[in-house]
Amino acid sequence: MLRLIVVIFTVLVGSLIFYNYRHKEKEAAKPVVAVHAPSHAKVAPAITLSANPYWIELLNEYQSYIQSAIENGEAPGVAVAIVKDSSVIFLHGFGLSDAAEKDSVGVFSVFRLGSVSKSLASVLTGVLVQDSILNWDDKVIKYIPDFELKSKESTDQITIRHLLSHTSGLPYHAFTYEIDNGANLDPLIYHLRDLNLTGPPGKTYSYQNVAYSIVGKVIESATGKPYDVVMAEKVFQPLHMEQASLSFDAMMANDDKARPHVHTIRGWKPTAINETYYNVGPAGGVNASISDMARWLKALTAKQNSLLLTSVKDEMFKPYVRATARNRYFRNWKKSSGSFYSLGWRILTFNKTDTLNYHGGYVNGYRSEIALKDDDGIGICVLVNAAGQLADRAVPEFFIRYEKYRQKIQEWENSQNPSLAVEAGKTDEQHSF
Repeated sequence: MLRLIVVIFTVLVGSLIFYNYRHKEKEAAKPVVAVHAPSHAKVAPAITLSANPYWIELLNEYQSYIQSAIENGEAPGVAVAIVKDSSVIFLHGFGLSDAAEKDSVGVFSVFRLGSVSKSLASVLTGVLVQDSILNWDDKVIKYIPDFELKSKESTDQITIRHLLSHTSGLPYHAFTYEIDNGANLDPLIYHLRDLNLTGPPGKTYSYQNVAYSIVGKVIESATGKPYDVVMAEKVFQPLHMEQASLSFDAMMANDDKARPHVHTIRGWKPTAINETYYNVGPAGGVNASISDMARWLKALTAKQNSLLLTSVKDEMFKPYVRATARNRYFRNWKKSSGSFYSLGWRILTFNKTDTLNYHGGYVNGYRSEIALKDDDGIGICVLVNAAGQLADRAVPEFFIRYEKYRQKIQEWENSQNPSLAVEAGKTDEQHSF
């Protein structure tokens, strides 16, 4: 009997050992399923709440204006960033990123920038200038030997500065129809040689998306890297513009993007995002969120600029050619005493001494506006997912309110630091937008 019990026990233990061995063998044979760590959390730039009661009043009043405009149907959605002395003092999304799905605009919602992309192309060129990779006055043929215009003299003379200031001598908006229809940039650049020129390089302003985008080819030749890679390495990554990109695929892959809209008798209707103007990336191909643009404004308004040397920044913002804006939404601005184009930026002057660095953009139903009042350390960017009244008026309306509060803002700041009052008294003049 005892022998039988021992045999049964031995069989059971052996079976258990064999089962555990086979089970482990099967587990080891199973394919390993990768466990992906969640992507890092999106982090918006910190907002600095002003202690100045007049800034608080101004921003509250401006926020009410934007909110009322959305409620009145002037746009489906909008995102706004305002920076003062390199500190973000306002960052907010309003309305809907998709009117059909009722998704809200947030600070990470990505919009297309259209021609505001030109300001980024210019700054990237400036970074390469200070790195001694490029020079503003380098000839285009140095980097693109087969580049050719109808005039050999113009071909030999045209420089990076001419490309970025729209003074190439090429006709206004030549090949815009082809850009709209998705033509590849390379053949468009080739066929520039077929166009009659309006004058020699550097003499007359003529807005030109194809010519402007040649700077991307110059950058690729000088660095040996694609334009979007250089932009990411030199601008997007250093400034932590984490949603910013330069392609249709990147835009579509983003799960938080604002859809473009058109207005119908039933209200705002979302439309398709298309590939238009990604073919001219430096002129109109950047995607970005308002958090990205807040960081962009911080860099551009910083006294000690982390991205550009002061000398390079000053060269970029120096008025180069008189440029009367043809855009209809300029009617919303108080008449300026001068309108110029520098390198990737419009320069508007008011009362002779007041200057605003500005650019607007429109593409695929998106509108973007950016403005820097350098002397006051102020920057604003507005991104809208439809054309219309709000897109036209948002930036001028901010500066109208800033003018209203400007003196009180300055007086309060002087009261907190009397030494500033002495300096302000030496230079204070009436400003007006």
